Amino acid sequence: MMTTGQHRAPRVVSLVPSLTEAVAATAPDLLVGATDWCSHPAGLDVPRVGGTKNPDAARIAALAPGLVLANEEENRAPDLAALRAAGLDVLVTEIRDLDEALRELERVLVRGCRLPRPGWLDDAADAWRDVRAEAAGARGAVVPIWRRPWMVLGRDTFAGDLLARLGVRNLYADHAERYPRVPVEELNARGADLVVLPDEPYRFTADDGPEAFPGLPSALVSGRHLTWYGPSLAEAPAVLRAALEAAR
Repeated sequence: MMTTGQHRAPRVVSLVPSLTEAVAATAPDLLVGATDWCSHPAGLDVPRVGGTKNPDAARIAALAPGLVLANEEENRAPDLAALRAAGLDVLVTEIRDLDEALRELERVLVRGCRLPRPGWLDDAADAWRDVRAEAAGARGAVVPIWRRPWMVLGRDTFAGDLLARLGVRNLYADHAERYPRVPVEELNARGADLVVLPDEPYRFTADDGPEAFPGLPSALVSGRHLTWYGPSLAEAPAVLRAALEAAR
């Protein structure tokens, strides 16, 4: 197990897929538990502790972690309170844009897990440093994340910030809600230049999504590269840009 100075790195249970991948890419031996939705890295072999919205507090406590990683958006406050009541140390991240993601990843890994700053985090910061969107040329887009009912990216979202840096202006970025429900008829009447369809949390595909926006270019993008904050950030600019440029 890796150490920094005289402080031993803690056993970690992660309730956030992005953070699971971040820890696994840095010090995999620290992970002793993860959610059913933690799909990366491939072949991750750790005990599963339920979903992000319904973690098994007793199962987590039995794993005796020194640190539980969570996120204020992905995990529910009552579940986190139950873990703290069980005597566990819970580190809750808040991530609304790229800069915040990079800061929180350092807080999780360096301060929380007591690890040296990983090279992939520097690679991620470098990959985005020279990404400059020209506001005048930004394409207006609607960005559904669910259907039945239709839900889209609204204000203050990490994914919306990444898209803005890549020259895509979220037409619902000024909405009062972060993930508003909007009828598809209204989405089509918004005057968008583009619809961006990620493959998570709803799995939009070429056969499921674009047909709801006739006449509008559809960019099918990797949800992991659009919504995850972790090692995937290093390749996200190139991956997302290619998908967006293909939708012309």
